[in-house]
Amino acid sequence: MEYKDTLNLPRTDFAMKADLVTREPERLKKWQDADLYGKIQAARADAEKFVLHDGPPFANGDVHIGTALNKILKDIIIKYQTVRGKSAPYIPGWDCHGLPIEFKVSQEMRKAGNTDADAATIRKACDAYARKYIDLQRTQFKRLGVLGDWENPYLTLNKEYEADELRMFADIVAKGFVYRGKKPVYWSIPCRTALAEAEVEYADHVSQSVFVKFPVVGRAKTFIVIWTTTPWTLPANLAVAYNKDFPYVSVHIEGENYIVFKGLLPTIAAKCNWTDYSELPVPMEELAKFQYQHPFCNRTGKLFAANFVTADTGTGFVHIAPGHGQDDYNLGRANGLPIYSPVNDDGAFAHTNDLPVEQQMPAEWLGKSILEKHGKSDANEIVLHELRVRHALLSQENYHHSYPHCWRSKTPIIFRAMDQWFIKIDHVAADVSLLTSNSGASQGRLTSAATFRQEATAEIDRVSWIPDWGVNRIKGAVASRPDWCISRQRTWGVPIPAFYDAQGGEILHKDVICKVADLIEQHGSNIWFEKSAAELWALVKPANWSGAEAVAKSSDTLDVWIDSGSSSRAVLMRRGELLHRSAGGSPASSPANTQHAGEPPALQWQADMYLEGSDQHRGWFQSSLLLSLAGNGAAPYKTVLTHGFMVDADREKISKSKQGAYEKPQTAEAYVKKYGADVVRLWVASQDFRNDIVVSEERINKVGESYRGMRNALRYQLSNLFDFDPAKHSVADDKLTGLDRWVLGEFSKMEADVIVAYDKFEFHVVYQKISQFVAVELSSIYHDVIKDRLYTDAANSPRRRSTQTALHKLVSGLCQMLSPILAFTADEAWEFIPGKATRSVHEAVWKPSKFLISPTEQARWKNYIGIREWLLPKLEEQRRQGTIGKSLDAKIIIRLPKTETLQATERANNAGVIPQIQIGIGSNLFANFELSEMFQFEIKEVLNVSQFDFDTFLAKPMIDTEKATADINEYAFVRKASGEKCERCWHWEMDIGQNENHPMICGRCVEAVKQLKP
Repeated sequence: MEYKDTLNLPRTDFAMKADLVTREPERLKKWQDADLYGKIQAARADAEKFVLHDGPPFANGDVHIGTALNKILKDIIIKYQTVRGKSAPYIPGWDCHGLPIEFKVSQEMRKAGNTDADAATIRKACDAYARKYIDLQRTQFKRLGVLGDWENPYLTLNKEYEADELRMFADIVAKGFVYRGKKPVYWSIPCRTALAEAEVEYADHVSQSVFVKFPVVGRAKTFIVIWTTTPWTLPANLAVAYNKDFPYVSVHIEGENYIVFKGLLPTIAAKCNWTDYSELPVPMEELAKFQYQHPFCNRTGKLFAANFVTADTGTGFVHIAPGHGQDDYNLGRANGLPIYSPVNDDGAFAHTNDLPVEQQMPAEWLGKSILEKHGKSDANEIVLHELRVRHALLSQENYHHSYPHCWRSKTPIIFRAMDQWFIKIDHVAADVSLLTSNSGASQGRLTSAATFRQEATAEIDRVSWIPDWGVNRIKGAVASRPDWCISRQRTWGVPIPAFYDAQGGEILHKDVICKVADLIEQHGSNIWFEKSAAELWALVKPANWSGAEAVAKSSDTLDVWIDSGSSSRAVLMRRGELLHRSAGGSPASSPANTQHAGEPPALQWQADMYLEGSDQHRGWFQSSLLLSLAGNGAAPYKTVLTHGFMVDADREKISKSKQGAYEKPQTAEAYVKKYGADVVRLWVASQDFRNDIVVSEERINKVGESYRGMRNALRYQLSNLFDFDPAKHSVADDKLTGLDRWVLGEFSKMEADVIVAYDKFEFHVVYQKISQFVAVELSSIYHDVIKDRLYTDAANSPRRRSTQTALHKLVSGLCQMLSPILAFTADEAWEFIPGKATRSVHEAVWKPSKFLISPTEQARWKNYIGIREWLLPKLEEQRRQGTIGKSLDAKIIIRLPKTETLQATERANNAGVIPQIQIGIGSNLFANFELSEMFQFEIKEVLNVSQFDFDTFLAKPMIDTEKATADINEYAFVRKASGEKCERCWHWEMDIGQNENHPMICGRCVEAVKQLKP
């Protein structure tokens, strides 16, 4: 007989080689064909709701690895909430309007020779461009294993979305938040548009730092000295600011007098090469009366006190150009100065109607560009030249500092005053009645007792921010932000539905906006650009209109942050599957959803979570908060989770706007094609995403090793369940062997830790706990120990069925535990689990095992594992010396102190318990040895040796002392096992040859062979 054929050797079709790049697309197709997402949602239709609202990525380019991080994190959370039994629908979205798409489309049209396309033509091309990349990115997101309603995403270009956005805008207009004014805004010269704060990024820049002489009127050879890093703004100078709390001095040198702040005089003198000078104080009352002559324009200006004049840089004087800075603007408005900005849309010098032409810059300067080329701009150069000619330039040098740049063109922005639409951040709303959901019931919290900025700050405190530093970041952003410039001079966007009368007065009225919204919901927003003002007005003019008649329409579009920020109205309130149920089980749109007096309103439309990168405190988190608070009366989210950025080896952020600066491998697709989506997902989970994450192949390869360990563990468990039917063969918990109970107890503790980590969104802890358990408790101990009983015991032996029961529990639990992260692999393994409750692991409900063992049993097995760790090195040493080959060739002898052994035995016999002897193993560590056959049988299996025995010797007992130490060589001895080697199980036994039919195998194996069917 071939005894190897009688073994229960493992077998499974769950492959050892993952081959994720091939297998994952096959599984993805299986999910799609089975409508897995739809089945999950249907099965949980009545379950508790969890809504993670998707922040829309921009619909251009491939999905880069940073966007993959974001989508994977969202999917892990949603899959975890789903596997725990909640209804967690996921509606993906895309941000479709805006500058990057129009910029790219216009570029392509120019290359094709189409330089005079009208707005409607450009918009149609932009629409096609966006939809092309929506389809591309959708495929790439799905390939990452992200489940969702991919066939019904929300798109900010959809006419229904645009209509809801305008209806929300109408509500905000009706409350008085929106106004039109001439104020300085961020202006991108190459993109020819205003920018939002979130579209501005800071980068190092070298500016021209200059000290300039402003002649004091009526005082010969006396000058106020100003300092600026933007010489091109000097033509717009209308005043000079000083600080009334500073001491000023008049510095006399070489026949001229220069007035500066005394505290900065040493620095100024060094910059201007002043060496032999004298100084006299300038009385504040005298300084306040000064007027000055503009250094090169035919006009004079006054001095005004201002607190923003600081003592750290400059001269103590600030040149004021009300059209080119926020502080300048505020000071100008307070003192009746024109908001003068002699710069056109191309970023070039121009005359305006704010001043007489003769008081403005020379005509030959017109058209000089502010945009820098090779570090210089024509506008700066012509100003500097004029200052030199007039001997008004005291000093000039390069100044290195951080300066705002356009996020798209990567060029320095300018501050430029122009007529724009704004949302007033410090507005006090007189009307706080709110539209909230389809029920029409008020669900907001906005009051009229504070400014909108204060309300926003209070609302921030009602939100849970993870990590907790997020609350300070968004509070700081809200506290410091100016009024929100919401108009853009672009074509591709949602039109601002404003009209103008014959006198140029604006018509922006809620009723008109709502009519425009209805029109757009029917025809799409292109209708605004295709029809004339007269045609549109005829369609949207309210029936009872008594205001001025419209003769022109706005050509501006809304800031794209209004687009995505309106998703609380256009998605959370519109999509029924996202609405939470009331206490009675009714959806938010049901008339049964009532609110009792005195109770806080229930916000069924409010998302449980928003999750985006840390830059979104200035972006989507903030725009969504402000719009929802103004329009709906509350923040759109309960919790905001923030992740860091993907950065390269140089700690530079990887972003789509830098596509020209990184190679194709930084796309998500490149990593997926090389490693498979599950390895990428595991890598994302392994990182503490609250910090920036360094992208490197070394790190991914290391995680790949952990993946292989997890896969091999799953395969080992499945391969030993080939003949196990849980309905027939499962063993009750109290009948399981001690080893099986130990591992299930350890698994239960790990499982509880993992659930806590999942609940706290600490996926790196999930990764650490699982990978540690797989590597130590499973692979190094349990899987190693149980091979003998699984392979050589009789197939239906109680001990083998006990272990199979434990393996079934382990593999079922691991698959569910891993399914949020290893979406493909966990589902693949799940298919091979006998008796599984659902076809896909993603349909299952993970119920923690809570397998408890007594403290006595825990201590017993902790002791066994400690003895194993103590003795395995001893076995390895003897193997290297040739005493044994494999561990089964060994017999371990433990020598115990004779006197203590006799005393312990006598005490135990008198008490009716099993004798126990403790031996010191290193400082403060003891092994506990039971003098029993059960102990010897179990420890023999734990050590995987053939024999284990005790011996005694006369020595001083080493017990009950914290200082006890012991040399292993003094107590543990490895010898060649006695008897003969069984040809079937390879154990050395003394009963081999006693069965005449099977003379070469041990008694245990004889019984196993007898049970085989002929």
